[in-house]
Amino acid sequence: MFKQLLTPVGDSLPFSFLVAALPILTVLLVLGVLRRPAWQASLGGLAVGLATATMVWKLPVTLALSSVANGAVFALWPVMWIVLAALLVYNIAVASGRFDAFRSWLLTNVPNDRRIVLIVIGFCFGALLEGVAGFGTPVAITGSLLILVGFPPIEALVMVLIFDTAPVAFGALGAPVTVLGSVTGLPTHALAAMIGRQLPVMAAILPFYVMALYGGWRSIRALWPVLLVAGLSFAAGQFAASNYIDYTLTDVLASLVSLIATLAFLRVWRPPPDPAFAIQDEAALEARPVGAPPAWQGWLPWAIISATVVLWTTFKVANIGQQNIHWPALDKAISITLYHDKPYAAVWTFQPLATGTAILLAAILTAVAVRLSPVAFFGCAAQTVRQAWKAVVTVMLIVGLAYLMNYSGLAYTLGLGAASTGHAFVLLSPFLGWVA
Repeated sequence: MFKQLLTPVGDSLPFSFLVAALPILTVLLVLGVLRRPAWQASLGGLAVGLATATMVWKLPVTLALSSVANGAVFALWPVMWIVLAALLVYNIAVASGRFDAFRSWLLTNVPNDRRIVLIVIGFCFGALLEGVAGFGTPVAITGSLLILVGFPPIEALVMVLIFDTAPVAFGALGAPVTVLGSVTGLPTHALAAMIGRQLPVMAAILPFYVMALYGGWRSIRALWPVLLVAGLSFAAGQFAASNYIDYTLTDVLASLVSLIATLAFLRVWRPPPDPAFAIQDEAALEARPVGAPPAWQGWLPWAIISATVVLWTTFKVANIGQQNIHWPALDKAISITLYHDKPYAAVWTFQPLATGTAILLAAILTAVAVRLSPVAFFGCAAQTVRQAWKAVVTVMLIVGLAYLMNYSGLAYTLGLGAASTGHAFVLLSPFLGWVA
């Protein structure tokens, strides 16, 4: 059994800490300074991680490669399987005209005010997409929707990215919490409950913060009732779902509560007209062509996917056929020095009916509901693969690196070094959470 080393560099914790950070620094350097694509940055970080783990932390090559493979496979299934299936639903919505129908419904049923559209699309609907798919999907979809109604591209993307901070911890049906539990060995439901007690405070404030950035204090004075409804309803749903229902459904349920509450509130309350924020884009306001799908059908793909995922989770369909696979050459082959030589388990839970499969079923049901031909369906599937393969590779590489750092002991050296800083640990702990 391999025993993890904590201070392999000159028996010094500070020097060992700096060397252990090299893989992460490599990713940041390649991505932020050299401006290379994310998959190349991840590959560079993994290469440095393998060299550091095997040559400095003395992890046997077999264990190093096995830990990377374990992480990469976990990233592919179930994590990226969810993303691929959700992106397929989006492509079907676009190909069938339901994406344009959704935009038309919004412009017809929401006040002609870009600030209101920003709340409904960027916050409420964006959180739903984050809950179902995650990994940049809500930014791409809601960003394009906002651009279509007249937002400048950079402005739309910045606002959507800020809004995404509220649901991102439970994105892709709780994938970040699932991954965090996997790499730390801590109970996922306990992690989710604690996150769900802290995050709702920020979620309730977020609509006010974004509106202050976008429209200034006069917009907050004019729109505070709807901002309050959107923020508090989402926060309440997030807290309740993460603590009392199922953390995988946290974003889906919270966003649906917020979306329904906000749209219902806008039926009885409307802000005073403000020409400075009216939608002036003629293309966005023009009448839809004859023969186009009814505007209400724009909700069809998202209603189908939400209902399918909720039912799938409620009836625990994902547990059918589940297999716990003890990872070859890795499971309990390493002892965690920091935890009194506790054997490090390596178990991959394979669920053929994972939530990604539920979303694939939703994609098929959507295609049937909108009468999409089989040729068009497979065309959407091919387009999905072309769009997502780099993202899939990137996530597989970066999760593989995370697993390598955990099994080799690099992550434990980083944690021990941060914990030794005393009160400064409060500032360093978010960084460690991001690394994990």
